[in-house]
Amino acid sequence: MEGQLANKQTKRLYRFLLIVGIIVVAFNLRPAITSVGPLIGVIRDDIGLSNWSAGILTSLPLVAFAIMSPVAPRLGNRLTNERALLLGLILLFIGITVRSISMVFLLFVGTLFIGLGIAICNVLLPGVVKEKFPTKVGLMTSVYSTSMGIFAATASGVSVPLASGLNLGWQSALIVWATPTVIGIIIWIYLSRKDKQDQDEIEMQYVSTSDNRMWKSPLAWQVAAFMGLQSFLFYVTISWLPEILHDYGVSMETAGWMLSFTQFVGLPASFLVPVIAGRFKSQRGIVLLMGAFAVTGYGGLLLGNSYVVMVISTILIGFTLSGSFALALAFLGMRARTSRQAAELSGMAQACGYVLAAVGPMFIGFLYDVTHVWTVPLITLIVVSLLVVSFGMGAGRNKYVLED
Repeated sequence: MEGQLANKQTKRLYRFLLIVGIIVVAFNLRPAITSVGPLIGVIRDDIGLSNWSAGILTSLPLVAFAIMSPVAPRLGNRLTNERALLLGLILLFIGITVRSISMVFLLFVGTLFIGLGIAICNVLLPGVVKEKFPTKVGLMTSVYSTSMGIFAATASGVSVPLASGLNLGWQSALIVWATPTVIGIIIWIYLSRKDKQDQDEIEMQYVSTSDNRMWKSPLAWQVAAFMGLQSFLFYVTISWLPEILHDYGVSMETAGWMLSFTQFVGLPASFLVPVIAGRFKSQRGIVLLMGAFAVTGYGGLLLGNSYVVMVISTILIGFTLSGSFALALAFLGMRARTSRQAAELSGMAQACGYVLAAVGPMFIGFLYDVTHVWTVPLITLIVVSLLVVSFGMGAGRNKYVLED
């Protein structure tokens, strides 16, 4: 009897730490990237980069996402999910540390490691949620996407105050975000040691299909395009919104806080969208609403430097970025029948999707270099917003991959 009670307590502790571990991983998935946006001008001027090459600081992790995403499910199969997530956190820690050394080569090498570490965690989390919480995919997606948003927004807001206000410089302002990775590493070391799941079962969950049917699924491609294009909007926004607002007369510190505000104001959407999406068989209505917010938000920035218009625009952009991203994560579980399919869809969608996203910051920086105004880049973002709606209408259908 005592043995059974102890066993139940052990299982409860493991389940509790698993939830905490998922949340802590989510904490680490964005700050290493979103902390760069408000400081990109400072880094550019300090090292002597052009706008398009400075955009690589945000695009390079996305290239790493595209490269590592197909590999991550196999890594989870070979090492177990817990150990693979631990490896991802270790790579992230190394990347953040190396990037903070003021040398161009190490800046980009560290950024690449950051992308590889985040990619492993990005891909495996939806599969873990589908496997461990199969009846609560929407709720758990809400929990970890909201956690991700909280730290992403915080990183954007405190970067300039840390670098300038406390005179730490951009290097120290970026290395601060190694702290949550250390916490995550400690938790997942414990979880990886407690993992008792049979290796064959893990292989059944995460091994890729030999006939590559996922890559032939039209629905999977629509999910991938939706994820990629909404990521295009997200990474362009965190890279260049502070510079856009600064050109309109806002100080860089205020612009950084407005970027942070954009992400904080979207947190309710980040939590509610997957929960609401899980209550409906079709998510097309949500896609249309997010699209309307995006077009209105980026369109508002075209109207000029009115402070009121800028605030309203950033609120709408915040809603659509957080809501669309959370919906993309939810699609990975909702459009799949099993956790294995969820992992495969996640790997494919993030590999293909982030190729599109990686182009964003560099392309928008290039457009600004050519035109010297933000009009053409903003019009481009409106067009991309319409494409997000187009592919979202396909991804939001009540169908499953490999059955479409």
